[in-house]
Amino acid sequence: MNLVPFLSDFILIPVFLGGVLLINKIRLTLGKAEVEALLTSSSLFKLINRLVYFKYSPVLLVLFLPSLALATEGVDSIEPLKPLDLTQHWAGYLALVVFAVAYILAMTEEVTELKKSKPMVFAASLIWIFIAVVYVNGGMSEQAGHAFRASLEGYAELFLFIMVSMTYLNAMEDRGVFDSLRVWLLSKNFTYRQLFWITGFQSFFISSGCNNLTTALLMGSVILAMGKGSPRFVTLSCINVVVASNAGGSFSPFGDITTLLVWQKGVVPFADFFSLLIPAIINFVIPAAIMNFFIPKERPAAVMEAQAMKRGGWIIIFLFVLTIITSACFENFLGLPPAAGMMLGLTYLKFFSYYLQKTRDSHSTVMPVDLTDVKIDYFAPMKYMNNPQAEKNKQVAQELPFDIFQKVANLEWDTLLFFYGVMVGVGGLSFIGYLGVASHHLYGTIDPSVANILVGIASAFIDNGTIMLSVLTMAPDISQGQWLLVTLTAGVGGSLLAVGSAAGVGLMGQAKGIYTFTSHLKWTPAIALGYAGSIAAHFLINGRYF
Repeated sequence: MNLVPFLSDFILIPVFLGGVLLINKIRLTLGKAEVEALLTSSSLFKLINRLVYFKYSPVLLVLFLPSLALATEGVDSIEPLKPLDLTQHWAGYLALVVFAVAYILAMTEEVTELKKSKPMVFAASLIWIFIAVVYVNGGMSEQAGHAFRASLEGYAELFLFIMVSMTYLNAMEDRGVFDSLRVWLLSKNFTYRQLFWITGFQSFFISSGCNNLTTALLMGSVILAMGKGSPRFVTLSCINVVVASNAGGSFSPFGDITTLLVWQKGVVPFADFFSLLIPAIINFVIPAAIMNFFIPKERPAAVMEAQAMKRGGWIIIFLFVLTIITSACFENFLGLPPAAGMMLGLTYLKFFSYYLQKTRDSHSTVMPVDLTDVKIDYFAPMKYMNNPQAEKNKQVAQELPFDIFQKVANLEWDTLLFFYGVMVGVGGLSFIGYLGVASHHLYGTIDPSVANILVGIASAFIDNGTIMLSVLTMAPDISQGQWLLVTLTAGVGGSLLAVGSAAGVGLMGQAKGIYTFTSHLKWTPAIALGYAGSIAAHFLINGRYF
């Protein structure tokens, strides 16, 4: 505590009060003319006289109280109170029940036909209402508000990141990028099985530098374009992309939120993350090898001629790559959230959109149309109109102006709001104390290896970033090999369920009705076999870290 302001108060207050009393005493003992003569001889007396005469002495009192100006600093320096333990409180029990019911409704979306965002947002709101009621009654409303804002901040960053990613994907789809890639792949006369492996390995390596959601949405768009004649190929390829995207991000320090948290905490050096490369490949290859036998053997329909990409397609691809690089630089060199870099990247597309609109007249073309083949749109969240007739009209008509705000409006808002419910709801359960209790029991009573394997399984149900943050906050005394193990399991464990990772949730919205929770669940045993194989490979290859 700084004593200077308080010492100055003790010195200046008596001086000021003594001066006021002295002036009043002089007024009583001397005449008016003598008092004025005395006061005119001293500027200090003149000031005090005016303050007393106009009764402004409180103003001077405030000026002489520097501690009042530092009152806010004193309040901020007080350490915040620890959150209440509500794990055995009625609010905690109700929060668990509400979250469980909402999660079940979200997982059975294709059966109930209830949008998954509706129960999750409702549950998240109820959970924080329960928390707020308890804290308001205890006179701690500000602490609950701060905790909610912390959860909201985490979601806001994720929302902005996803918004920019989806906007770029919508723009690339509008320019015919994915159709061109589809035509190129089909022109190579690959079979469905070959395409299955090509898209899988592309997802694996792209996700090592790009987040798994963006990778899954990108490759999912290509798969939907190539597999319109084979729903089974689309389903299995989407599962393969989810597994590959999660596995690819688990060995890169900036490939996934779990590795990024561990790297920033300093428990694992940068170069040591790449020791997880082989376990990650095994995690992806084992289930892919099993699913390979169920992929149709035939080839997609042959493409007789190439489809030209619309004007600006290649530039948008370049701007998207530049946006990802910008986001990584913001995180690694400037210490700013990746979402800030993504928003800067969105302005790249905005300015380019302006350029396309201003130069449209000199490049307007009429798109060729085949009236015998009405194109059915499988890009549910990627296009704003899922209507065959509208698609045909768009082909016949002259090229419409490229509008970036239209691409933003066409996002999959149900998925974005679902993320809100999950992140804010899990944040509430963490604030109640349930995640802390789970971490304590895991590392306090169970072998670390078993605990880390269970953490990976739990990441299929709970956000892996939240789980990893809880583990890091508890700071268990484990070896670097165990830290690498929990990094691996938390990263790839989300592949066990479709809702266990952002990649799976995103693809469920993109390939609605084809890739679902139940279709993914049928292949969970094969994915679990890959999960076990990656753990065994880690113990065998990276034994020196234990």
